[in-house]
Amino acid sequence: MIEVKELSRKYGEFKAVDDVSFQIEHGEVVGLLGHNGAGKTTIMKMLTGYLEPTTGTALIDGLEIGKDKQKIQRKIGYLPENCPLWSEMKVVDFLDFQATLHGISENDKPQVIRNAISRTGLLEKADQAINTLSRGYRQRVGVAQAILHKPKIIILDEPTNGLDPTQIRHMRSLIQELAQEATVIISTHILQEVQAVCKRVMILHSGKLVVDSNLEDLQNQDQLHLTIDKKGADILEKIPGVKDVNPLPIVNGKHSYIINAAPDVAPVITSTLVNSQIKVYAIYPGKQDLETVFAKVNSGELVEEKTK
Repeated sequence: MIEVKELSRKYGEFKAVDDVSFQIEHGEVVGLLGHNGAGKTTIMKMLTGYLEPTTGTALIDGLEIGKDKQKIQRKIGYLPENCPLWSEMKVVDFLDFQATLHGISENDKPQVIRNAISRTGLLEKADQAINTLSRGYRQRVGVAQAILHKPKIIILDEPTNGLDPTQIRHMRSLIQELAQEATVIISTHILQEVQAVCKRVMILHSGKLVVDSNLEDLQNQDQLHLTIDKKGADILEKIPGVKDVNPLPIVNGKHSYIINAAPDVAPVITSTLVNSQIKVYAIYPGKQDLETVFAKVNSGELVEEKTK
C-alpha cells in the first residue's frame, strides 16, 4: 500500500527528514510519534504530495509521489493539524464544496455528505456556520472532509485536538471503523491515543526513524525483574540466554536486577541461583509502556542503540 524508501527532506543544510524507509499495508492503523520538529508533519506532507522530497521515493499503490501526485491525492484523505476551513460557510455547504473538489457527482453528493456528517457526529451542527462552532466541532468538520470521498489512505494530524472525553471516544471508534476499509496514519502527541487505536507505532527523532514496531511487541520486550538475597550478577551473566544484567538499588538488604532475557529463561535462572545457595524472592517478566519507550527516544538512549 505505502512504500517509503530512503526518504529525505532538506531545508538548506538542515535535514527535517533523514533517510527514512518503511512499509505500511492495507488496513493498518499506524501511530506516528515524535517530539516537535522530529519530522512527522514533513513526512505527512510528502506522502500527500504537498511537499517534494529532496531524495528518496514514496510509492502509494505503486504510484510515485511527484510523478503521479494527482492520482495519489484522489486516494488520500488528509486532516492537517490546523485544517483550513471556510469559517463563514455552513458545515453542509463546506462539505458540498469539498465533494465538488473531490469530483463526486451531483447525484452521489447528498448520500456522501450525509454519511460523513453522521460518522463524525455533526448532524445537529450541519446547518450552522463553521465560525460558530467550538474547536472540537471544527475538528470534526476537518475529519468529515477527509473521509468524504472514501479514501484508501487516511492521514490524520492530531485528530483528537480540542475534543472533549466523549468526543475522543467517538473519534477512536470512528478510526477503528475507518481501518476496516482504509489504511490510517495518525500523528499525535497524546500517547494514550496511540495505545487506544494503533497496533503499530513509528517514532521519529531528529528526522530519523528510530522505532518501528508492533505496539504489543514494543511493550513486551524480553526482560525479567529479579530480587534475591545476595549479589548474583557474576552468576547471572554466565547463564545461557541472559544478554545483560542491570543492578538496581539495594533495598532492605535485598539485591534486585533487571535482566535482558526471554521469559522462558526464568526457570534456568531460578534453578541456577538456588543451586548456588542464593534465595530467590521474586522473578517476573518486565513490561515497558509507550511513555517509557518515548522517553528513551527523547533522551537519545534508543537512538544510540539504533546506530550501534
